[in-house]
Amino acid sequence: MAILDSKGRLFGKVSLLDVGAGLLILAVVVGIFLFPGTSGSVAQVGSTNTDIEVDLIARGLTVLNPNEFLESMKAEGETTIIIRNQPYGKVDLIDVKPLPRSTAVPQPDGSVESFPDPRPELDYTADMLITIGGEAQITPSGPVLGNSKIKIGTPIELEGELYNFKASTVAVRILEE
Repeated sequence: MAILDSKGRLFGKVSLLDVGAGLLILAVVVGIFLFPGTSGSVAQVGSTNTDIEVDLIARGLTVLNPNEFLESMKAEGETTIIIRNQPYGKVDLIDVKPLPRSTAVPQPDGSVESFPDPRPELDYTADMLITIGGEAQITPSGPVLGNSKIKIGTPIELEGELYNFKASTVAVRILEE
């Protein structure tokens, strides 16, 4: 009896392809259980924790009473944030400042001046600069909240008792202890 027959079977019973597939599965199982790899996120390696402040800008948020909304936001004192669709948790709401709405008006002499925007629909629109603070991991590539890097331009979703909107990061300050 031959070891390998004309159909590629060992001793006429087991296919070489079946043996190869079995060895491959065995190697994967051994690799998973004997060499599981490192645990934890990459962001935690070689990092320290420190307080940071992040400035966010929200433009064109439609609100029935913008001034009342800004005051209620300040009164809450904290907000829940979501960074790149990853929930982070609560952070301190340090400050909320309204931003003026203005429009450029050309003058007869050819210059341009800025005046408050007279459009009535802007009475229901809020532009604001929001400062939040929390503890972040400081890595060589920058601060990390949760598992998300915080850099200028990072969109952050803010959620409170009566609001949920997105804002864009315009400044990140690492506070020295």
